[in-house]
Amino acid sequence: MSEDDPFEDLDVPEDPTADLDRSLQELSVRTEQRRYGKHMVIIDGFETDTDLDDLASDLKSALGTGGTAKDDRIEIQGDHEQRVRELLREQGYRVEG
Repeated sequence: MSEDDPFEDLDVPEDPTADLDRSLQELSVRTEQRRYGKHMVIIDGFETDTDLDDLASDLKSALGTGGTAKDDRIEIQGDHEQRVRELLREQGYRVEG
């Protein structure tokens, strides 16, 4: 650790504009009822450069549920709409509603 650099301990991301890209996207989050009364949270409105597989994996891990990323959207199993909105906002996304 160098005493000459006062910014050495700061956690600066590799691409500081990545959060800006996320905040410019407005995502739609809704719950659909599927076969046998099962709920599915649908998240869409992503730009093409978003890594949906990684984001879906993070959401599934945080919620302890299954889901998938397909057709430029993420589907999360269960009735987790409110928690999904919170998690997306924590990651810097704008969520409508």
